[in-house]
This record gives sequence, C-alpha cells and structure tokens, in this order.
Amino acid sequence: MKLVVRRHPKFEGVFWVEGFEGLRPATRNLVPGFQVYGEELIQYEGVEYRVWNPFRSKLAAAVVKDVREIFIKHGHRVLYLGSASGTTLSHVSDIVGVLGMVYGVDFSPKVMQQFIRSVVERRRNVVPVLADATKPETYSHIVGVVDVVYADVAQPRQAKLVADNCRLMLKKGGGTLLAVKARSIDSVEEPAKVVEQEVKTLAQNGFEILQTLSLEPFEKDHVMVVAVYHG
Repeated sequence: MKLVVRRHPKFEGVFWVEGFEGLRPATRNLVPGFQVYGEELIQYEGVEYRVWNPFRSKLAAAVVKDVREIFIKHGHRVLYLGSASGTTLSHVSDIVGVLGMVYGVDFSPKVMQQFIRSVVERRRNVVPVLADATKPETYSHIVGVVDVVYADVAQPRQAKLVADNCRLMLKKGGGTLLAVKARSIDSVEEPAKVVEQEVKTLAQNGFEILQTLSLEPFEKDHVMVVAVYHG
C-alpha cells in the first residue's frame, strides 16, 4: 500500500500516516533527521514526519481514541508538567513550532539531564525547568502566562497540583489536559472512583470538564481529562 500523509481533520499540526501498518498519528519534525525516542521518520512530499506512538505517549493514545480537543496549536505557549525524558513533549514541540514555546517541568535531575540531551539541545522552543510541580510559585516567574497546561505526573492529588499551576500561569479560557494515573493516586480504590474524585477537584477549582477519556488498551487505569479553565 502506498504511504500517504494527511492532516488531522480536527487538530492543527497533527497528521495521519496511512500505509501498510494502518493509520498512525504523526507530527512534522521540527528538527529533520533527528529522532527523540527511536520513532520512525517518514518522508512525504519533501517533508519529514515523526510517527507518534500511542503506546509510548498518552497524548497520542488520546488522539487515536478520538479525544474531543487537545488545545495545542502553532505558536502556543505550553506548560508541560512531568516532562520526563521528553517523548510526548517533543511532539508538542513539533506542533507549536518555532513561534511557540514548551516549558517542561520535572523534579528528577537524572531525568532532566536526559531530557536536555535528547530534546532541549536541538529544539529552541523547549525550556527545561528542574522543579517540583507541587510548588508552582517557584517557577511561575520563568514560565509566565501559557495557553495550555498538560500534566502527566505520577503523584497523589494530581488535580490539585494542576489547579495550583493553572491558577498562576494558565490564561482564562485556556485548555488543560490531565492524564490521571489512578494507581498513582490510590492503589486500593477502584480507578473509576479515583478519576471521579480528581474530576470533582478540577470542577471545584474553576474548570469546565469537556471529556474524560479512557486510554486503554494503550495505558491501563489511565484517563485523559480534557478541561477548560475559567478561574
């Protein structure tokens, strides 16, 4: 089957790669010739795309499962909580492009070193922030106001953490994506009840919940919460 790349019908900067392996999401490579996590690079009509693996990225899983909104667009400023080694964040960097900026927050010095080597050194639109995401007041002066907050943090009280960050840095009407890791919050309680409580916390802190989307089979006991912040 001939390889075809076409734009995603809903999300700016996201593409579908159609070929013998089926339909796969991708982003246009901001740094042609370079991989971040061993992803497949595809040339199509003079443009290089990076295949976005939904088994390696919760945001890609959400896209494959027809998430209602991702909010992230060209030129946007994004606060990314839990950047880790930069797998998903690198695709966010592709989407926002040279006019956008992604602030990657992580508290692990070892992981941050890897993140800087694999992502930051080659991408001028990524700023590494070595900090504890539960203490946004320690880095809000670096980040400023953002259009979108994305959170993928393996900590208890994930929704509270997100609300605190949004209060300081997310513009009113800005988008929020929270990948709720139910087992990181409570290893005993039913995941559905854990997610329900996190959603309730967001609603109590000025968020309008648009969708709660299960990420199975790509991620077990994970749900992507899609919300708009009204403050």
